[in-house]
Amino acid sequence: MLNTYSFLGIALVVLAGAYLLAAIVSVLWFRARLRAAAMVTNLPVTVLKPLCGNEMDLENNLRSFCQQDYETFQVVFGVRDRQDPAVEIVNKIISEHGDLDISLVVNDRVVGSNLKISNLANMMPAAKHDILVIADSDMHVGTDYLKTVAAPFADDAVGAATCLYSGSGRGGIMSTLGAMFINDWFFPSALIAAMRSELTFCFGATMAIRRNACLAFGGFEALSDVLADDYMLGNLVSKQGLKVALVPYVVKNVVYEPNFRALFRHEVRWARTIRNVKPFGYAMSTISEALAVSIVAATLFHLADWPVWLVLSPIIAIAILRLTLHMTVCGTIKGKGECVPWLIPLRDLLSVCIRMTAYCGSTVHWREQVLTVRANSRLQDAS
Repeated sequence: MLNTYSFLGIALVVLAGAYLLAAIVSVLWFRARLRAAAMVTNLPVTVLKPLCGNEMDLENNLRSFCQQDYETFQVVFGVRDRQDPAVEIVNKIISEHGDLDISLVVNDRVVGSNLKISNLANMMPAAKHDILVIADSDMHVGTDYLKTVAAPFADDAVGAATCLYSGSGRGGIMSTLGAMFINDWFFPSALIAAMRSELTFCFGATMAIRRNACLAFGGFEALSDVLADDYMLGNLVSKQGLKVALVPYVVKNVVYEPNFRALFRHEVRWARTIRNVKPFGYAMSTISEALAVSIVAATLFHLADWPVWLVLSPIIAIAILRLTLHMTVCGTIKGKGECVPWLIPLRDLLSVCIRMTAYCGSTVHWREQVLTVRANSRLQDAS
């Protein structure tokens, strides 16, 4: 006879399995969108690239934003310090592309705790065009990037556009595990949200916005004390009654984690950011730790005195679905991700540890800063 342990175990297996199935379907849905032809627009675009330090593959990443198959665009790089190592790289790129509109802004003005947003606010006076595209320094794109990102703005109802991103590890197993988090957790979970309803937020890989929509909520200065600036930017655009478009394009995030400490701090910052802006959603997303959930379910079945083969069945079934999701993502972002199925158990164990740690504090490490995340993703210097 079924008892409480049995009912709880069955519920967990059903929820974990349903999540994995939804994730697989959403990735396949997006794969079909990637193959669809995009609209064409010739709207002039300004690309804003806030920089801080020399990162892995920085020169190639920055150069990719200059090598665009697009008629009219401007690229503005920004740093806070003239001695920043990125300055030399930017100057080299500018000298290589004398025919393009590329400039460097150096300004140490600080308008809040979020130094990236301070950088963007300082760069704004140099922006010439009304479509602004912001992308993090560790992103790499193809020559069709601007053509795809600008396309949604042909519709006047669109106030912002954003892209998903995949992870590509550089330099060892820690970087590979970091890339797997992006590919196996962020990518499908973001797509499930996109399939369910219209977007009301952006992703940091690409935040494209109309200048007037940005000015309407107070410009970048309005985000200067917010950790989840990408989420909030899209949210403030949505509150104006404008659409946030999900662009059928995958930006490559070059992931470099030199050691476990760097990886752990990075992912805890992500986790605490998501927990802060969407506490209920983050709590509910625990079901996405499907392998761990299946082990809990198997334990419950054991306590309910089920036969051994039935006790092990949820672990086997969920493991097959988890592997299917991993391979489906690899097939969708072919050439941009990490296809390493043998690391799935280690990656999922680390994810559970990150999730538990996210609930045990509010401090985050962001480059040289130590910050405390308050309500609504507001930042406070904790150093």
